[in-house]
Amino acid sequence: MSSTAQTNPISPSELERLCIDTIRTLAMDAVQKADSGHPGTPMALAPAAYVLWSKILRYDPKNPLWPDRDRFVLSCGHASMLLYSVLYLTGYEISLDDIKSFRQLDSKTPGHPERGMTPGVEVTTGPLGQGVGNAVGMAIAERLLAKRFNRPGHAIVDHRTWAFCSDGDLMEGVSCEAVSLAGHLQLGKLGLLYDDNHITIEGDTALAFNEDVGKRFEACGWHVTHVADANDTAALERAYRECEAETTRPSLIISRSQIGFPAPKLMGKAEAHGAPLGKDEVRATKEVLGWNPDVDFAVPEQSLAEWRRAAAESAGHSADWKRRFDVYAREFPDLARELTDGFAGVLPAGWDAAIPTFKPSDAKGGQLATRKASGKVLNAIASRYPALAGGSADLAPSTDTLLSGETDFDAEHSGRNFHWGVREHAMGAALNGMAAHGGVRPFGATFFIFSDYMRPSVRLASLSELGVLYVWTHDSIGLGEDGPTHQPIEHLSSFRAMPGVVLIRPADANETAQAWKTAIEHSHGPVGLVLTRQNLPILDPEKYGGVMRVDRGGYVLSDAPGAKAILMASGSEVSVILEAQALLGARGIAARVVSMPSTWLFDQQAPEYRESVLPASIKARVSVEAGSTWGWDRYIGSQGIAIGIDHFGASAPGGTNMKEAGFTPEHVAREVERLVQGK
Repeated sequence: MSSTAQTNPISPSELERLCIDTIRTLAMDAVQKADSGHPGTPMALAPAAYVLWSKILRYDPKNPLWPDRDRFVLSCGHASMLLYSVLYLTGYEISLDDIKSFRQLDSKTPGHPERGMTPGVEVTTGPLGQGVGNAVGMAIAERLLAKRFNRPGHAIVDHRTWAFCSDGDLMEGVSCEAVSLAGHLQLGKLGLLYDDNHITIEGDTALAFNEDVGKRFEACGWHVTHVADANDTAALERAYRECEAETTRPSLIISRSQIGFPAPKLMGKAEAHGAPLGKDEVRATKEVLGWNPDVDFAVPEQSLAEWRRAAAESAGHSADWKRRFDVYAREFPDLARELTDGFAGVLPAGWDAAIPTFKPSDAKGGQLATRKASGKVLNAIASRYPALAGGSADLAPSTDTLLSGETDFDAEHSGRNFHWGVREHAMGAALNGMAAHGGVRPFGATFFIFSDYMRPSVRLASLSELGVLYVWTHDSIGLGEDGPTHQPIEHLSSFRAMPGVVLIRPADANETAQAWKTAIEHSHGPVGLVLTRQNLPILDPEKYGGVMRVDRGGYVLSDAPGAKAILMASGSEVSVILEAQALLGARGIAARVVSMPSTWLFDQQAPEYRESVLPASIKARVSVEAGSTWGWDRYIGSQGIAIGIDHFGASAPGGTNMKEAGFTPEHVAREVERLVQGK
């Protein structure tokens, strides 16, 4: 085969090989030019990608976000040149110059696929196993929307999710959880191709991995099929078709490949995984393929024409869907508008009309745990926002996240209540997939301490600007007797350090209501609501309702003329500093109380607003939070005091823990008095 201009007629099998080898040479050349990357897996997976994109997948490069497209996830994100090559060849907005700029600053071809940076990339992948969980979430979203919007004769939501994964993906725990969940839910429109190349960075997978993957998936309720030779395109197509025919179980294709195929020296070796092949090996491989070894980034005309022909044929599905949707819209205008708005992120009119206002008389003793208030607010919103769906990692009774009157999402039903099981890893990854799919606003809940399991997914949600909602309860040592294993200490600080994560820790039921409203309106990144197990005083809306501004992150809750000190806190400690303010007032020390439910939101405000809340002229400042003191220095300054807990908690009643750690009005007042008096 020639390198750049192949105009003589060739046979279908030769044309197929040419299309496949174009991926291989582009991957080799891009990695070699960047002097960085992973060439071996794109080379091995080239036939699987060719068959999928030319014969199976429904996509439209000119309309890459049409709602009923098939979703593709490259979970083995290190093989990004496979996806970039295919996107260029099929006509997405990615050029050959973009391929040549692989891994360079501000290019459309970063080292691992990033959502929003490259047209055609559905999710940000790289941390292995996450993409498998994303694909599960996408299949969940498809079923959820199909149940909500399809009507007899109008299958307006009817697509599949495909994903490629590697040995490394299947070793990671997140994928194990996701695979178990997908089998339990019988996600029949999910197909996973496993690149079984027996190679990881350190060498042969036998060093650490010898399980029977097929049997494991079968035990989890998956349909499993095998392709003995990853270069056998006929066998690959049969396997894909077999997956399409399987409607009650998710499907796994185990495709046996040789990494770096057909590099003569490095094929099948670990050296082909995570580094350029080297100029000599690239040259030798091109000679094996019959390509001109002196030409880089060659794209034969017949190859490009065939790829574009396949893309144009697939684009017909997009045009057909548009015609069918227009008919649907005439018959079901309200549903059509809801579907369109859902994908556009437009909230329904009046979605927040039922959000309650809480009075002290609404709860026994005038106190209510913010997790309990959250459950009431969540249900009020869900009643008017049908795109909202989610659940808990086996903790719904404790996190108060069950949607009343809604059915469950399980193998037989497609309701809005999810039971993720004890699978925080999979829950986090699937939530990202649901959000990336579109049309669904997902939420997931667990104890705040178990957000540790979700941290990689939360980070990817932020990096991808996905509007995922997290309900994290049991937020401090105040949860009590479960002890230090369940009492989060550093978690507030660590999530605040994560770029783009909006953490909101409301002070009472009414701040919780505002927190939910703020979270729903923040659609371009993840929001975590951090809530108490213990009851908190309900701040009287007649006294404080006019000043509460959770949406601004921090605000003056209670002021005093001629204030000499500022008390600031989040969550359960706000009621503590309100009492401390009263004690100080009786001692002749005027103090301002600032509620700081979200440092991230506060930091986004204009400097003038921040100065109005925390005026530089008041030097005596005390922060009070039942967590690590890290980060509060930027608000209290060099002369302030941070009252917190920088050690693990203890197994004791919550009230005892809080008192022992100094979260009492008396202790706070003493510290403020010491500051003001310069002691």
